Amino acid sequence: MDTLFIALVFVLAGVIKGVTGMGLPTVAVALLTLRMPPLEAAALLIVPSSVTNVWQLAAGSAIYPLWLRFRWLLLAVCIGTACAALLTAASAAAWSGAVLGLALAGYGLLGLTGWRMHVPPAAERWAGPLAGAATGFMAGVTGVFVMPVAPYLQALNLGKDDLIQAMGMAFTVSTLALAVMLAVRGEWHAAAAGSSLLALIPAGIGMALGQWLRERMSPDLFRRCFFIALLALGVHQLIRT
Repeated sequence: MDTLFIALVFVLAGVIKGVTGMGLPTVAVALLTLRMPPLEAAALLIVPSSVTNVWQLAAGSAIYPLWLRFRWLLLAVCIGTACAALLTAASAAAWSGAVLGLALAGYGLLGLTGWRMHVPPAAERWAGPLAGAATGFMAGVTGVFVMPVAPYLQALNLGKDDLIQAMGMAFTVSTLALAVMLAVRGEWHAAAAGSSLLALIPAGIGMALGQWLRERMSPDLFRRCFFIALLALGVHQLIRT
């Protein structure tokens, strides 16, 4: 039953990733934590998240210019993840569920309201590393690395292709930093790696299905349902915690 549940979770998360360009780790962790702790769920995500993010990153041609622009943000992601590993190793299990619930509910509300902040070019020097460090810390505690880096990148008014590619780059680095943290803490081992590799199959199927659906349905309607689901899962996580 657990195997079927995990497979269905990754198919659904892959569908959302295929339609919206994001959401695989967010949805997968949110649903998997109904059965397991957040960082155990995050360990299952390493391979499918890495492969789908690299796939997304490689879809464009602006990798090097984006790397130059966001390299300090990406470095800050790694530093934030390392800080989370050092500061929360002993106590994270007690409150990571609450942090995850707040992150999911907050992201759901933000998406439903349609509110978008604007970051002027002059502020990127300090706002980028700050968003990166916060994202890394959040990933180290909850296994979810979409907040606040996704709203930050959306606030830069990037072109559609650059935005998708920049998110793919940020998510790729976040996933690798999380994998290193889990390995150092002993939560990323042979068994977890094997399970994560197997999870790539349903995630790939779901992503292909999502890309097919993207051509046949309203992206706005899909995103609205996506954010409503995140809000509901976040509230459920908070109540349960």
